Amino acid sequence: MEMVTAERVVATDAALKVIERLLLRYGPLMFHLSGGCCEGAEPMCYPLGELKVGESDVRLGQIGGCPVFMSRSQYEHMPHVMWVFDIAEGMGNSYSLESMLNVHFVSHTRPLSDEEWSTFLPVRAGQDYLVPQCNSESQRSSDT
Repeated sequence: MEMVTAERVVATDAALKVIERLLLRYGPLMFHLSGGCCEGAEPMCYPLGELKVGESDVRLGQIGGCPVFMSRSQYEHMPHVMWVFDIAEGMGNSYSLESMLNVHFVSHTRPLSDEEWSTFLPVRAGQDYLVPQCNSESQRSSDT
């Protein structure tokens, strides 16, 4: 299973294929990982800009050319992990765009090595980050 590294988040090929389908259907996208309960614990996919991010959010990186955000309080509990996005069959969160495809995004974590950790820049607050337009073609190289 090939993974694409983009800062503190990576995506499996299966997740990238779903993102490509969603980009074609909905245009630019964004993701948010919430520390909430129930459905809010899954990665949520929205049209770019639909969810307002601010000082209580941080940008983890990009997958498939789309920015990924997380609440700062959740990030502060787990700063030394890499977030891995994948796809699971069946409908997940009804508010996330991929639910119409009868799949849902899931996330897992893995510890960062000391070498990886030393290469990361500090995370930036959501309001400090100007959300770029997502590419309609996934970024499939490890130099993103």
